Parts: sequence; C-alpha cells; structure tokens
Amino acid sequence: VQLQASGGGLVQPGGSLRLSCAASGFTLGHYAIGWFRQAPGKEREAVSCISNRDDTTWHADSVKGRFTISRDNAKNTVYLQMNNLYADDTAVYYCAADSTWGVRCSESRYDYTYWGQGTQVTVSS
Repeated sequence: VQLQASGGGLVQPGGSLRLSCAASGFTLGHYAIGWFRQAPGKEREAVSCISNRDDTTWHADSVKGRFTISRDNAKNTVYLQMNNLYADDTAVYYCAADSTWGVRCSESRYDYTYWGQGTQVTVSS
C-alpha cells in the first residue's frame, strides 16, 4: 500500500498548482482522502478532504474558494487544485487515506492510516 504525492513546486503569489495523490496497492475510491500541510515550526493541519461514500468534500476556511479537491477513480488518483496561492500556503503537502466508510471525511490527521511522502509547495516572488 503506497501513496505518492506530487505536483509541488515554486510559484508566485496568485499562481496555481495542481497536486496529485496516486495510489498503488489499493483502490483509492474505497478510501476517504485528505490533504494536509505542514509549514516549518507549525503543526500539521488539514487542508481538504473527500469522502469515500459520495465524494462529499471539505475545505479549511483558509483555503475555501481557492482550493478544490477531486478524485479520478479511473486513474486511482486524487487531486488538489490550488488557485490564487498566498505566501502563507507555503508548506509540505501530504495526502493520506482513511478507510472509514462515510458521507463525511475526517479533518483529523489521527484518523488517517496511510500517508504519502509529501511534496513541497513554495509560494514566493
């Protein structure tokens, strides 16, 4: 079971990036998927998640209206589209999988069993 996060990079404020979370060894559609981020010296925080029952999504207030989470079950991949990026969005971004079946996905990192390795997002001019 493995998750691979990719798509990070250096972008100017106001720019966009799309992160991908690809799964191997299991079917991503059976899991709720969360995106988390951790900036230097800060706690890991939830950014967005998508449920496994009906793809209900949740976004943190800090990214609402700018970030969108989605999944493509045919590609066994979940995406995080990030638009209008701010310097405060700079962090290592992680995707994680939670096998709990439900309409709502969890905002707590402690509910997620499998984690990807992280991808660095740097927003700077």
